[in-house]
Amino acid sequence: MGSVTDIPRRAASRTAKLAALPLGFAGRTVLGFGKRVTGLASDVISADIQQRTAEQLFSVLGQLKGGAMKFGQALSVFEAALPEEMAGPYRQALTKLQEAAPPLPAASVHRVLAEQLGDDWRERFAEFDESPAAAASIGQVHRAVWKLPPSRKGAKPKLLDVAVKVQYPGAGDALLSDLKQLSRLAGMFKVVQPGIDMKPLLTELRDRITEELDYELEATSQRTFRAAFADDPEIFVPRVVGSAPRVLVTEWVEGTPLSKVIADGTQAERDEAGRLMATLHFSAPARAELLHADPHPGNFRILPDGRLGVIDFGAVARLPGGHPEPIGRLVRLALANDADGVVDGLRDEGFIKPGDDIDAQGILDFLLPLVEPIAHDEFQFTRAWLRSEATRLGSPKSPAYQLSRKLNLPPSYLLIHRVTLGSIGVLCQLEARAHYRAIVERWLPGFAPVT
Repeated sequence: MGSVTDIPRRAASRTAKLAALPLGFAGRTVLGFGKRVTGLASDVISADIQQRTAEQLFSVLGQLKGGAMKFGQALSVFEAALPEEMAGPYRQALTKLQEAAPPLPAASVHRVLAEQLGDDWRERFAEFDESPAAAASIGQVHRAVWKLPPSRKGAKPKLLDVAVKVQYPGAGDALLSDLKQLSRLAGMFKVVQPGIDMKPLLTELRDRITEELDYELEATSQRTFRAAFADDPEIFVPRVVGSAPRVLVTEWVEGTPLSKVIADGTQAERDEAGRLMATLHFSAPARAELLHADPHPGNFRILPDGRLGVIDFGAVARLPGGHPEPIGRLVRLALANDADGVVDGLRDEGFIKPGDDIDAQGILDFLLPLVEPIAHDEFQFTRAWLRSEATRLGSPKSPAYQLSRKLNLPPSYLLIHRVTLGSIGVLCQLEARAHYRAIVERWLPGFAPVT
């Protein structure tokens, strides 16, 4: 296996594969039909061509690391709309995308630390573990002990256990190159979701993923979260003690990984973890005007005192004013069976394109199962419920599937949609029962009736 220091050289090979993608069999077939395919994808493109398109697209994504891995993971928002013969190769590609990158050699870590923190970087640490504690898509994390400035002259510095995130050399260039090429393939994604205007969506996705390269921007987001949840009895955000564009030093968080709670937790522990996850998801936009946009179990810990510890703030959605009010209002209208009001609101927000003739009752029938978790005072997310929804939305013969392919996803809702789906997936892994409706009533603008 090659070293991570080979990233710039491997990027050229990846770029060539990406550039050639539209020229392959599926690319020529799909793009060659032009507007006819765009408008009649389900009728014109045979199942065989669709499958080969997916296999070619996802096999290329499967060979990418770093930013393209994030890109591939982000595309999972479309998986429920894919027929099984396409979703199969897609899931296989994602499995490859999620394989851990080889660790960065110690000498390379030292070089990055010297470049980012200065040649005297060692003086900032009392201890530094050369072996990485964890690997991420564009970097790795080391455990260390940081020297805090003394409280008074002559006093000894205080020590703090910290996590040091170091970005792979060349990862940024590889990321930007991959995203540039992938953004040129917008036409191919019409096969996946013909109703979606892909170009602005891919531009939004590229901009948000590119932000994750800037660890100082991540530090700013984490400080904002920490201030918003200062002294909170339920949510804990670790402090930032040092940052540079490619290095981030934060307080180490001890606790039970959420993945262990999913695997071994009691029902009560899983219920509480689910309640805390939902509280974070809905309260953060109101309190911090930010949404934690990477709801992966590896980014959460249950602390000994019961709080939910949150780490990794590289991916966030900036939501000035909090969650968009139309989300809560449209969910409330759906639960009130106001089909015309729901369609009017979806059209205003860009989910239904101007001029598209949409059956209002069909839209309501499509949405009601999705909002079932907050139609009741208490609800239990389960894997069985998620599978039933995936079947309903993913079967080509299902009315819900046919309707979903006509709907658009406005760029401003991309991360909200992605995070909501990811959070629901985690809640179903936890099989957590909680009073989700009460959480939504408290924190989601527009949901509670105006009094």
